[in-house]
Amino acid sequence: MLVSMAYEIPVTQARAELADLINRVVYGGERVVVTRHGRPLVALVSAIDLERLEQPREPVDEGVISTVSAVRPATYATGERRRFGIAAE
Repeated sequence: MLVSMAYEIPVTQARAELADLINRVVYGGERVVVTRHGRPLVALVSAIDLERLEQPREPVDEGVISTVSAVRPATYATGERRRFGIAAE
């Protein structure tokens, strides 16, 4: 999924251009971030994007986590350590 950069606009300018900003979000698929003193204040996103953001995320697959956490370091026989030049662990 390709995520586009958000268009940033100061709150004073956004107030004057609200109708245009709404059209850019709804029809142009843009995301608009309204800033105050250069810091993000609010974001304008389409209703479809908002629904997507509010959907619960899929739970983590616990089977994968338990499998990975069960991995243990391999043990070597003393002869194999000497054969491969392993002096210490």
